Amino acid sequence: MTNTILRKRRLIPGQTSELVIDAPHIAAKARPGNFVILRVCPTGERIPLTIADADADAGTITLVYLVLGKTTAHLDTLEEGEAIPDLCGPLGQPTRIRRHDGPVVCVGGGTGIAAMHHIAKGHHLAGNRVTGIIGARTEALLLFEAELAGVCDTVVVTTDDGSRGRRGLVTQALEERLRDGEPAAEIVAVGPVPMMAAVSEVAGRFGVPCLVSLNSIMLDGIGMCGACRVAVGGETRFACVDGPEFDGGLVDFKELAQRLTAFRPMEQQSYAEYQKHHVCRCAN
Repeated sequence: MTNTILRKRRLIPGQTSELVIDAPHIAAKARPGNFVILRVCPTGERIPLTIADADADAGTITLVYLVLGKTTAHLDTLEEGEAIPDLCGPLGQPTRIRRHDGPVVCVGGGTGIAAMHHIAKGHHLAGNRVTGIIGARTEALLLFEAELAGVCDTVVVTTDDGSRGRRGLVTQALEERLRDGEPAAEIVAVGPVPMMAAVSEVAGRFGVPCLVSLNSIMLDGIGMCGACRVAVGGETRFACVDGPEFDGGLVDFKELAQRLTAFRPMEQQSYAEYQKHHVCRCAN
């Protein structure tokens, strides 16, 4: 059955899970950087999730999500054998991948590491040398290190507390490499907004092109509702159809951060109600 969850892996129990989903029509067309929009119940909200991997031969896509609110908590109740009612994609512009003489540096943080995996894999398959720099607060929160090792020539790991890899932030590791003269043809950053802003700032100082994948609020995913609008180079762009990837040096990250928190009080209230009753009543 289409959209059936074939495999589920709890990467960080109670926080982050991975789903391998039977979605042959999406898998056949999915490219690095694409995303899907899904609903867990007929009257539920629509949320975008970047495709972490796709296997056209097997007809599967892989999604990784952080349980952050009502919808992702509801999604996390689905188990292997169950199906996601609505799954639309692939959406968005695929990552611009071309052959580079120097290495491509892929920087990821949080669940953005999983989303970045598909991009790193694309560059690897294109014949580019790929350096992955990934970070988390602690070793227990680190994702996809083994998966990235399969598509990256080098993987640099950072943790805030030094429990895995080097102590510090991904931006510190990136800046150190660039300052030491390590080549970088392009930088791609996927993760929290402050991290992508910081990576873009470092890349700009060293004159390296930098792409960031924006996690805007989205509804329809086809550019009609305008919910995902972002300011890029002083112009309004729509992350769902113009992006989600943009030149990091041109993105207004301050405005993006403000828009992402615009509905936070309602989201927190909805999540609290969901946790209280622990069932999705919207389908009843």
